[in-house]
Amino acid sequence: MSEETIPDYRYVFQKDLLRGKVAFITGGGTGIGFTITEILMRHGCDTIIASRRLDVVRSAAEKLSKATGQRCLPLQMDVRKPEAITKAVDEALGQFKQIDILVNNAAGNFLCPAENLSFNAFRTVMEIDAHGTFNVSKAVFEKYMKNNGGVIINITATLSFRGRVLQTHAGSAKAAIEAMTKHLAVEWGPNGIRMMCVAPGPIADTEGMRRLGGEHIDDAMVKAIPVQRLGKREDIGNTVLFITSRAGELLTGTTVIADGGAWLTSENNFWKIKNSPMFKQMSKM
Repeated sequence: MSEETIPDYRYVFQKDLLRGKVAFITGGGTGIGFTITEILMRHGCDTIIASRRLDVVRSAAEKLSKATGQRCLPLQMDVRKPEAITKAVDEALGQFKQIDILVNNAAGNFLCPAENLSFNAFRTVMEIDAHGTFNVSKAVFEKYMKNNGGVIINITATLSFRGRVLQTHAGSAKAAIEAMTKHLAVEWGPNGIRMMCVAPGPIADTEGMRRLGGEHIDDAMVKAIPVQRLGKREDIGNTVLFITSRAGELLTGTTVIADGGAWLTSENNFWKIKNSPMFKQMSKM
């Protein structure tokens, strides 16, 4: 899917809120990561977006810079490979001299019952989500934030709060990230670093929504959400923006749940799902 910038973005904060700041966003070329990047840039922030596919981040960087007037550096990087991360962080610092904000957004997910989940599938999700978050955080800490401070925001989910059906792999990875965030908030706080998680719920117009059964969401499911609507990518971008701003200076070591209350009311009946056509169509992972 080709990404497009927001045509009619409405500013909640001052446009120069992040003037002079630089952000490094993993998975910033598509989906929620793309919109997070755009909103940070619309508020004066220069960015680095990193992904395994250089063609994707190159195209995204061009669109983002054109729409916002800010610089966006596309880099090829696999969050599972520390050497590649170190090289990317060095290149980013060579260009911008600073990394004030890190958004760990790269992730992998799919629907699968635990009994059909292969050892390799579980390991891969853990490596991308949990290991990847630590790898990039550690590299940015050592190369810049240890001596200069900053904000690290990890994009998680609400999957582990109740034990979400068909999500053992992703829920376990996100739970690990949230525990890691608490530990690092304690250890890195004296270095002037704030560690936070943002947990989106169902967000419309994303690849994640399509992969996780978005086509099965009907009006009744939407009405069950307390705020009566699905989330938008823009909602998550604005949440990240708030955390990075001076208004969020006391936020660290915790999770902002940005889902309109969906996790409180969404159906989580494994027996019902197991007997649905969707479940029967699933192939073994």
